[in-house]
Amino acid sequence: MSEYAVVDPATGETVASYPTATDEQVEAAIAAASAAHRGWSRSSTAAERGELVRRVAQLHRERKAELAALIVREMGKTITAAEGEVDFAADIYEYYADNAERITADQPIELAEGSAGTAVVRKASLGPLLGVMPWNFPYYQVARFAGPNLVLGNTIILKHAPQCPESAAAIEQVFADAGFPEGAYVNVYASNDQAATIIGDPRVQGVSLTGSERAGTAVAEVAGRHLKKVALELGGSDPFILLSTDDLDGAVTSAVDARMDNSGQSCNAAKRFVVHADLYEDFLAKLTETMTAIEPGDPTKAETELGPLSSLRAAETLDEQVQRAVAHGATLVAGGTRRDAFFEPTVLTGVTADNPAYGEEFFGPVAVVYSVPDEDAAVELANDTGFGLGSYVFTTDPEQGERVANRIEAGMVYVNLVLADSPELPFGGVKRSGTSREMGLLAAEEFVNKKLVRIG
Repeated sequence: MSEYAVVDPATGETVASYPTATDEQVEAAIAAASAAHRGWSRSSTAAERGELVRRVAQLHRERKAELAALIVREMGKTITAAEGEVDFAADIYEYYADNAERITADQPIELAEGSAGTAVVRKASLGPLLGVMPWNFPYYQVARFAGPNLVLGNTIILKHAPQCPESAAAIEQVFADAGFPEGAYVNVYASNDQAATIIGDPRVQGVSLTGSERAGTAVAEVAGRHLKKVALELGGSDPFILLSTDDLDGAVTSAVDARMDNSGQSCNAAKRFVVHADLYEDFLAKLTETMTAIEPGDPTKAETELGPLSSLRAAETLDEQVQRAVAHGATLVAGGTRRDAFFEPTVLTGVTADNPAYGEEFFGPVAVVYSVPDEDAAVELANDTGFGLGSYVFTTDPEQGERVANRIEAGMVYVNLVLADSPELPFGGVKRSGTSREMGLLAAEEFVNKKLVRIG
């Protein structure tokens, strides 16, 4: 039975299935990517590669309706969110097209006094890279990996999530239609064992994975055995810290937006709400009222704000987490009901450090709310997690915002705003949330030979 299948989570219907790649197809993908790197990558300029990437952005916009419809069916994203994701992917490709020559430019080194000649750091591609992508943002995740690396001249072998075979094929077609040569971007329906084979192949120079801790551990282990560069973007349990506000309704709206993005299935969604005791009761009441007003619905309808979770299994897992949290003493303030793959917005309180939920990531529309007496307690609670992806701080005191931002153990801190990701801003975490950065100029530093050229 194939691992790759489209199962519409809104209906439970298996729409289509696709055969897993044969070993011969995997070998052909590696060979094509290697040949493209030896040929096209070395003969093309950064400006030329950038213009191809720009065409990829244009095709995303031209095919937005078609591309969006695919992921609504594959993983239940609402149609409005799906169209927004396609646009954001296009924005990312355009950013790297605009900055292609900046990314690849020589970086002069000021030599010590008395030294003759020149020295520069010259950016050079590494070779074929394997990308292992998740289901929650099928286009955006690929864009932030493929965009900078193709501009650099690396070539891409892409293993997408098994539930996203049709969007994966559509992306490959976009790259072909944009004018990329054969092998520059190759989609392969590889099994996990075949992915390990790709990582171990001496022609492949690195692997980037966005996904679960379990998947990240497995990929990093294989990469380590073969001395391959690995970039990991993993989970998160991001805190939303509310210390003061002159607009509680606005703060609640931001909190709900940050929790409900992508039906709650976002690594950097706000998941733990850490609220000053003076604001806690009012915040909890307003948050609960606002979240429970959002009803799950048909993801194909423009007015739907909350679709199904990505699969029946995902909804069952979230259900089990919530029930386990309550069994260990948490208070179910609202929600907690599952209907097939649909899960209603849920609010929990009273999750103490001895509750299994305290250290877990709720990947769905579940908010856990805490009361704290002061800034120090807020920071301590925010940092008391194995994750360290993003974080959000709301305060009317600018100095406090800066101070708390400096104390948070995370790769990203947003002060007084949410959903502010942008192509120029680096994305990534620390601790169990990952080891790398994507987007922004830092993304082009992950898989590149920073070659010293010293001339006397």
